[in-house]
This record gives sequence, C-alpha cells and structure tokens, in this order.
Amino acid sequence: MHDLVEQAKQEEAAHASFGFASQPYRADQAISDLLAILDDRIESEGVQVGLPVEFLHQMWTLCNQANPHLSETVWLRKHLDQGTGSKVEVRAHTYQALIAFLEAQPEEQDTGEATAS
Repeated sequence: MHDLVEQAKQEEAAHASFGFASQPYRADQAISDLLAILDDRIESEGVQVGLPVEFLHQMWTLCNQANPHLSETVWLRKHLDQGTGSKVEVRAHTYQALIAFLEAQPEEQDTGEATAS
C-alpha cells in the first residue's frame, strides 16, 4: 500500500512539473488500484508465497463491505485536516482506514476439518 502512495506522489510531481492540476480522486478508485495491483502480484507470485486461490475474491468482498466506511472516513479526514483531496492524501487515508477495518474484523474460526496426511 505504501508503494501505491509513493507512486501517487511521483505522478503528482510529474503532472505538476508540466503544469497540470491534479484531478479529483476517490476512495473507491484507491481500492480499485489496490485490487488491480494485488491481482497482478497474486498472478505472478501468489503460488510461490502460498496464497490461497480465493484470496483475491476474499479481499474484493471485504473491500466491497468496507467501501461505505472508507468513503466516509476519507471524506471526514479530508475536511478535518483541510486537505486537498489529492491522490496521495486519498490513497493514504483510504489504506489506513482499510487496515483499521480489516483489523477490526473477527478472526475466522477453524472448522476442525483438517485432512490427515
């Protein structure tokens, strides 16, 4: 997630150097960017690091559930901090709120149906 915030900083600096104004950016766009990167990484490295096949679907579902909370949190942070709503700010606030949301989720219970080797 930190990489995506850094990428946004570089993009904004490049746009500013050419005189372009930053475009409005929303929390749902930050989540879409995160899931796209996650999909690419799972495709290229998922099997090697032992991620389950359904991991991307689980993350997509959790992000979908979190979206209203994320949008509200990012909006509040922008207005409380008197931010600009830049891509960097939105990504940073969105990913912080997403981490907090995920950490607040209850742990999945083992069903006790482990297979014997």
